[in-house]
Amino acid sequence: MLYRPPMVPHERFVADPPALPVPRPGDAGPAAVTRADLVEVTDRGIELKAATATGETLTASITASAAGVLRVRLGARPDATTRAARAITLVHPDPDATAQVTVADDHVVVASGPLRAHLSLDPWHLRFLDDSGRLLTEQDRGHVDISGRCRTLPFGRSTVEGTTAYHESLALAADERLGGLGERFTPFDLRGRRVRMWNFDAFGAESDRAYKNVPLYVSSRGYGLLLDTGSPAEFDMGQSTHSCVQLVVPDDVLDYHVIAGPGPREVLDRFTTLTCRPSLPPKWALGAWISSGFIHDTQQRVMERARTIRERGIPCDVLHLDCYWQAEGHWSDLDWDREAFPDPEQMLADLAELGFRVCLWINPYISHLSPHYTHAVERGYFLRRSSGEVYLADAWHGSHPPVGIVDFTNPEAAEWYASRLRPLLQQGVAVFKTDFGEGVPADAVAANGMTGTELHNVYTLLFNDVVAETTREVRGHDLVWARSSYLGGQRHSAQWSGDSQCSFPAMAATLRGGLSHGLSGVPFWSHDAGGFNGTPDTVLYARWAQFGAFSPLVRFHGTTTREPWRFAPEAEEAARQALLLRYRLMPYLYSAAAVSARTGTPLMRALCVDHPDDPLSWQAELEYLLGPDLLVAPVCGPEGVRDVYLPPGRWVDYWSGRVHDGGRSVRLHSPLDRFPLFVRLGALIPVAEAATTVADGPFSSITLVSWGGQGRRTVLTDVDGDTVVTAVREGDTLRVTVDGPAPVTGVEIVPVHGLTPPEHVELHR
Repeated sequence: MLYRPPMVPHERFVADPPALPVPRPGDAGPAAVTRADLVEVTDRGIELKAATATGETLTASITASAAGVLRVRLGARPDATTRAARAITLVHPDPDATAQVTVADDHVVVASGPLRAHLSLDPWHLRFLDDSGRLLTEQDRGHVDISGRCRTLPFGRSTVEGTTAYHESLALAADERLGGLGERFTPFDLRGRRVRMWNFDAFGAESDRAYKNVPLYVSSRGYGLLLDTGSPAEFDMGQSTHSCVQLVVPDDVLDYHVIAGPGPREVLDRFTTLTCRPSLPPKWALGAWISSGFIHDTQQRVMERARTIRERGIPCDVLHLDCYWQAEGHWSDLDWDREAFPDPEQMLADLAELGFRVCLWINPYISHLSPHYTHAVERGYFLRRSSGEVYLADAWHGSHPPVGIVDFTNPEAAEWYASRLRPLLQQGVAVFKTDFGEGVPADAVAANGMTGTELHNVYTLLFNDVVAETTREVRGHDLVWARSSYLGGQRHSAQWSGDSQCSFPAMAATLRGGLSHGLSGVPFWSHDAGGFNGTPDTVLYARWAQFGAFSPLVRFHGTTTREPWRFAPEAEEAARQALLLRYRLMPYLYSAAAVSARTGTPLMRALCVDHPDDPLSWQAELEYLLGPDLLVAPVCGPEGVRDVYLPPGRWVDYWSGRVHDGGRSVRLHSPLDRFPLFVRLGALIPVAEAATTVADGPFSSITLVSWGGQGRRTVLTDVDGDTVVTAVREGDTLRVTVDGPAPVTGVEIVPVHGLTPPEHVELHR
């Protein structure tokens, strides 16, 4: 149950999740599977007939869904599908995947790549092992207390008060760590938590409520588990009992995939193969985005903002115009407010001359005051109540007029919405911020017959898909800047963390959310630098700007201005210098982003992704690797002091050149113009000339910065392809060979304490 504080009024979210029923005392226990008969062996796995403790007969299967991935299904029929499948397919098993099946009496082994499922038919019991025979996890048969009462829900299904839900329990090792399940703002290790898959308008970034849920968790034991459902499923991550994970799935089938490691990197690679690869943002999207803020804006103010950014030498590629590019009270009808913006076409052209792209705020709700509302009602473009009338929803919690919710299950409604976006893109708008999308009420009804509960989580995918596809059609890329998401949302290549408070604890919670979301397969993530709700002071603004500049994507936005020059000079300078360093590192960042798009490895990642065998790397939740060689530890307090855990290896302090051995923590005191930043010893970092915009084409000149003058191989990626760089140290000479199109023009050696730099550097192309 989501936490709500006592003694204060509780707001009612228009789309609160329906509660799962609780049996009355003395009712029958869960219908757990007790035994099974083998029905068929195929080249993909096995089909079974399963018997439950309550006398039901269900169908089950264990099959390969990809190399190194085994799929477990339980349902009333072999062809049962999830309710979300009526709107969208979330998981795409490889049609060519095969399994090796071995049957010996009542014991069956199903193998796919390095993963093995060992099944006992009578009594039923399922275990998962790696190819060395090491146990990854196994089904928990269920716990009862001293009075015989059920405390866990083992593999099976149960019906209570007309609601049917499937359930599963998997054992947890004593030292097992768990991460993922979307953008969780609470502690990075999910053990001891109960998480419900329900997208919320979270009113911040510090609670159990999440804008983005992804039913995937990754274990330190070397596996991941993906649950294929759009339902408000529950993941009990060792809360009811510390010894198992429980899944409760109110859907028409239990359908989950166990994904082999051995580490998070391999799990995420296989996960994104099953769902979709992340979409690589356009190169300019990696530059800074600066917003008008949630304030009334005008064409004149936008142009003044643009000129001031250029005059003050602040790196920036995108200007974001929030709600007030439209008439207040009409949100979001996708019409310019012609009083505030009398000539948007000219404004967009002028901004392009200054080197800016423009992002516009939109959402999938249309105010009942909008002149387009009646047209949409007459044509059935909105979600409805069961009575047939339009579901006029208070998606703004009373602060703005009620709205109709565009029904994207209706193809005509989706095309109508797209037709409203095309003219804006043709005018010169580059990208849309797709806000909201969490507001589908549980009791709504969609055109395709789905209930609001069934549609709620996947609605955001339908919304973002329409916007991304229309943007691709007109502008040639599929970038959206999305707040809400769900399983497979990594195809929408920019997501931000929502409405955080302006405080250091909120900044830390936001960071946890980014690491959690990265471990859920989403590499291109951002947040509102400075915090959203309120006004940051000088120190908080500077520290959050540094965090933003070293995030996968960076945007300055809030309820008040986040323009750097509106803050104290030292805060503006800290933001400028952090952004200049980001832009200098753009060849490194773009190369790392390309790897993320190809493999699902998060660009900003928890230390455990690269160091899965280091237990402390699973606990370091306020620092991260940005790409393979940079370790970033944002300052999350006003004192400028923090402890930084360095994972195994040797790490060089970016500012001082001092070398630190990994596997331990160091305490750092960072002045306002610096923040903890480390480079892996021996790294070869590609950098560009200092700039305030990111060019569309290939980088014109790249310098390789060697941290320690040691041997190293790295791959640079640009829009014109990959370049392999190999550095070999032979005595006093460092020989650097470049194979590919990258215009590498020089090599710099960073002096590192205690190491002798090479006397000669040779660059060969």
